[in-house]
Amino acid sequence: MKDTFEVNSTSRKMLDAYFENYTLEQLNKIPEGFTNNLIWNIAHVIVTQQILVYKLSGLPMMVSDAMVEKYRKGTKPENDVTQAEVEEIKELLFDTLHKTEVDYNNGVFVNYQEYPTSTGFILKSAVGAIEFNNFHEGLHIGIMMSLRKFV
Repeated sequence: MKDTFEVNSTSRKMLDAYFENYTLEQLNKIPEGFTNNLIWNIAHVIVTQQILVYKLSGLPMMVSDAMVEKYRKGTKPENDVTQAEVEEIKELLFDTLHKTEVDYNNGVFVNYQEYPTSTGFILKSAVGAIEFNNFHEGLHIGIMMSLRKFV
């Protein structure tokens, strides 16, 4: 799992770079032909990781119910994100990853509710969810690489 967490850390560093390289206005911009923006994608991968790994394991998530409702699968940006919200998302980017690695190493992931992903892959354990999450984040990084050309 060490490699899996290193891959996730690399993914999160790529996402973190968007905070350094894009303004709040650019993070919020939804280009023509797209249904979401850069900041939605970043928050979405955080929320999704928490749902796939923690909620389906029956454990408390580090994200609020309001954040889940705003960024879960099937949502799209309804309002611009404020700088304060950006700071919260930025903090969660690495805090959630670090907590997951600590919790994994401490053996807290015992139970898991199977979940069929929209890709057709069925998650059967927290380990599978952690590994699948890297794939999911990669998909959204690809979307963001397209989005950034238009903001």
